[in-house]
Amino acid sequence: MNRQEDATREADLPRAGIRGTNQSGMRAHNERLVLTLLRRNGPLAKAELARLTGLSAQTVSVIMRALEADGLIARGEPRRGRVGQPSVPMHLVPDGAYFLGLKLGRRSLELVLVDFLGQVLGAEYESHRFPTPASAVAFIRRAVPALTDGMSRLERDRISGLGIGLPFHLWDWAQPLGVPPREMAVWRDADLRADIAAEVPFPVFLENDASAACNAEIVFGNLTGPDGLRDFVYAYIGYFAGGGLVLNGRLVTGRTGNAGALGSMPVPAMAGGSVQLLEVASLSGLEAMHVARGQAAAAMWETPEDWEMAPDVLALWIRNAASGLAHVAASGAALLDLEALVVDGWMPASLRHRLIAETEVALARIDLSGTTAPDVVAGTIGPGARALGAASVPLSMRFLVDPAALGTTG
Repeated sequence: MNRQEDATREADLPRAGIRGTNQSGMRAHNERLVLTLLRRNGPLAKAELARLTGLSAQTVSVIMRALEADGLIARGEPRRGRVGQPSVPMHLVPDGAYFLGLKLGRRSLELVLVDFLGQVLGAEYESHRFPTPASAVAFIRRAVPALTDGMSRLERDRISGLGIGLPFHLWDWAQPLGVPPREMAVWRDADLRADIAAEVPFPVFLENDASAACNAEIVFGNLTGPDGLRDFVYAYIGYFAGGGLVLNGRLVTGRTGNAGALGSMPVPAMAGGSVQLLEVASLSGLEAMHVARGQAAAAMWETPEDWEMAPDVLALWIRNAASGLAHVAASGAALLDLEALVVDGWMPASLRHRLIAETEVALARIDLSGTTAPDVVAGTIGPGARALGAASVPLSMRFLVDPAALGTTG
């Protein structure tokens, strides 16, 4: 295992239960439970929180006062029209905490600043031919001040962590990137989390980039609310295809943090045999198909909208990608009885819609006897899911509970 993978998501966590500013420590369990419920359900009154948590009304009152004093929640307008005292719903405060998310991609770096509700307040971007640890650290030195210098002292003190969304096993992608293997070999012994932690005054967390995108869907998306999806596989279609696995509403990262590595999953090849999903469902393949036709495609990395693509090349890529994704969905249904395949990525919404529709057609052609076919649905975050997902990692680690704990006491 390389040093990067050995750095767990919990690295640099302060000891739990320390009272003070957001920066001072991870919230106690019951406080995080209340924050999680408010995020999932919207504004809730004391009685509703007591019912959902199983905690006493007095305990919930103490928790609400503490969270309100720390600026994480605030009172809404009283709800009247019922017998007795009007109830007062509490809601999350956008400036209660801030988070930074770094997406390290094969072709670019992006750092976003988000508030407690997941609203992106600013972003810095830099393209590169291929990623290196040194260039990522240099980018952080420039981009963090660019995003935070305009904040007040109090606001900067409320920055509660920086998450890194990083493709694991980067040294394996030298050939697809057209880079000499020695240039990417440096990643084998790199510890980017530690290097960046030495540059910033707040905790730093590391996650696989596609898993981070999946976490953005869990934390900020519209698919996983109280009555939403609980068990699904998530596919993010970027330069390479990747993904994440969600069971019981929880992102499953696995033994080395690389669970849900959809890009590495074997799927049937059109010419027979098998290939990895990334070979048929990655945008790098779509780019290569256009380049082989003598057509420029570099503009697709500048914006996820308004792509000009050769219709026949695009149709062929969609057919191949959809076939691969359909087999991923079928495997997930057979192995884990998953509800859905969620598809998102760096692409125009119209292209994602076509890809999902074609995947549904391909899935219908697979013999699923003995299993229930999963739905194929669109993600709700969009092209920026990896950077937003990176920012969601420190939020999850410091202010939320495992979804399996919802409805239980602490």
